[in-house]
This record gives sequence, C-alpha cells and structure tokens, in this order.
Amino acid sequence: MTDDGTTAAAATGTLGYEQARDELIEVVRRLEAGGTTLEESLALWERGEELAKVCRRWLEGARARLDAALARPKEPSEGSGTG
Repeated sequence: MTDDGTTAAAATGTLGYEQARDELIEVVRRLEAGGTTLEESLALWERGEELAKVCRRWLEGARARLDAALARPKEPSEGSGTG
C-alpha cells in the first residue's frame, strides 16, 4: 500500500493529540537514527510536519477552551456557607 500525501493528510485529521504526538516522536526518532534514503527521509519529514500541525491545532483548541472557561464569570457554588 502506497501512501500519497492526500491519504496521509486525511488520516492525520482523525488523530487525537496523544496519537499524533506519539507518532511524531517516532518520526523524529527515525530521522535522528539515520539510515534512511533521501526519499524516505523526505516522506518522514513531511509526515512530521503534518503531525506537528495536528498537535498545534489540538493545543490551540485547548488554549481557547481554557481561555473561555477563565473568562466566564464565577458563579457562587452551592454549600459555600453564605446562607
């Protein structure tokens, strides 16, 4: 089975943060280990770039959710002893 860029990009869109991060770690490990052809190295690099984008999107989404939660006015909690 060959993996063109379109298939890789489509598969990347369905990855969760942890999956993308773990695969990115493996890609970096393989690149650092060397022993791959130029074509293999380029394919790994491109996959790494896609995985990094996925991780970045997840982290940006998490940051936006956190910012939104922090921006909401605090509601008094039940049983706070003010009654």
